[in-house]
Amino acid sequence: MFTPPAFVEADKATLHALIANHGFGMLVTVRDGVPVISHLPFMLDPAAGPDGTLFAHVARGNPQWRDFDGNREALAVFQGPHGYISPRWYRPGNAVPTWNYAVVHAWGIPRIVGDDDAVRRQQEALSAAYERSAPDAWTLAGQPAGYADGMLRGIVAFELPIVRIEGKFKLSQNRPPEDATGVIEGLRATGDPGDAALAALMESRR
Repeated sequence: MFTPPAFVEADKATLHALIANHGFGMLVTVRDGVPVISHLPFMLDPAAGPDGTLFAHVARGNPQWRDFDGNREALAVFQGPHGYISPRWYRPGNAVPTWNYAVVHAWGIPRIVGDDDAVRRQQEALSAAYERSAPDAWTLAGQPAGYADGMLRGIVAFELPIVRIEGKFKLSQNRPPEDATGVIEGLRATGDPGDAALAALMESRR
């Protein structure tokens, strides 16, 4: 990932936080020189390994799991808040439109989780994470045994111990402070929830 020095984010806790808050990512593998991509909900265990471990699953009918041979590296991509930046929000002068965003790339060699109990625990944890402790939260344990077992047979669960992680937070750090202020105000004024999230991220890092 091309990352000018001003946009480098290397703090592991910050990178893990983006993954935790934006866990729907892209899994990229390469087969016969061609990229293969799946869009998946991930769960991160930051304490599992030096850089954390990602957990996810693909449908058994998705042939990408056959790339999990224990040798080939995969890339997981996570995108945080992002949005269009208008030159109107800068102080007067020459400028062009751009895009602000925050992304994390995490590499590792995916491993298939073969133990049935481990697969069940992983899926229970994944659903619990996204149900967000709702009073009427859906649980795997609350489903009929035959139905739950059938659904679990239809997936291939895997884990991806992270061996390399990098972040790019392009948030107007290369602009004068007054321009960053103008961008934050401009984003808030659009009324778009995504723009508001981007403005909040920029404000938190000033």
